[in-house]
Amino acid sequence: MILLLKVEALTLTDFILVFIKRPMALFFISIYEKTKSEEKTMRKVISFIALLGLGFTLAGCTEENEGALVVGLECNYAPFNWTVADESDVAVEIDGVNAYCDGYDVQMAQHIADELDMDLVIRKIEWDGLIPALLAEEIDVILAGMSPTPVRAETVSFTNEYFRSEQVLVVDSSSVYANATSLNDFDGASVVAQLGTLQDGLIDQIINVNHMTALTDYPSLVQSVSSGVSDALVAELPVAESIVASNSNLVIVRLGVDGFTVDLTDVSVSVALRQEDTELLALINDILDGISEETRNEWMSAALIRQP
Repeated sequence: MILLLKVEALTLTDFILVFIKRPMALFFISIYEKTKSEEKTMRKVISFIALLGLGFTLAGCTEENEGALVVGLECNYAPFNWTVADESDVAVEIDGVNAYCDGYDVQMAQHIADELDMDLVIRKIEWDGLIPALLAEEIDVILAGMSPTPVRAETVSFTNEYFRSEQVLVVDSSSVYANATSLNDFDGASVVAQLGTLQDGLIDQIINVNHMTALTDYPSLVQSVSSGVSDALVAELPVAESIVASNSNLVIVRLGVDGFTVDLTDVSVSVALRQEDTELLALINDILDGISEETRNEWMSAALIRQP
């Protein structure tokens, strides 16, 4: 149980009065003289967030995980998230499961939880069950490589993006499609993607495509292409890089401007929240704004190296 309390700083003529959060919801006041540069850049109202032991309750919090941010993800979508047997500097134990979840999403979730002064609880949920779990208040947020599509935004809210990538195809290295340079080269191909994802929706941009029945997870997609059932699968680039790193028979086809037509929401991923959780949304956006592009890319590069 936590209270989201907005504490405002007062901007005086020559001084700034600032409330700074301390442990156990105690505050001290700092007064310092403004400089001319601060006068130009300082907002008139500075907001700080205090996490208190009373009041507002995150829906995923029970007596067992009080004071925790409960995050839902698949733990099966490398390099964003995957399951491992052992704990590490990044991997977090999966709630109710004798295993751990690692990946870019986990590192991002841990950073957000740390900034909120909360513990992180990871719940492993199948992709098509994530939004229902959020709406049923079984989790507090979804941080699972989810794109903020307009359809999803009808039922949940999304933060600013926390990663952006391109959409590519993965094919067998001996396939006639391995040297494709445009979507037109996939004319008549059998193409598959994960169920309930934007990648599955992109397939129909291919002329005369044989749109295969969507599958529930990426291991199944990889098997479909490796066995020759499908000619190609659609994925975002980091996921495709993860796939070919552990499947030497597969290669990535990047088509650039001759590839899929996508909206900005199609190439970015965001944190999903319930629409009523506006204060938490603002908090997470503030945290994301403080993470540089360099740091995000470093985390993704490290996840690509760590992945199984």
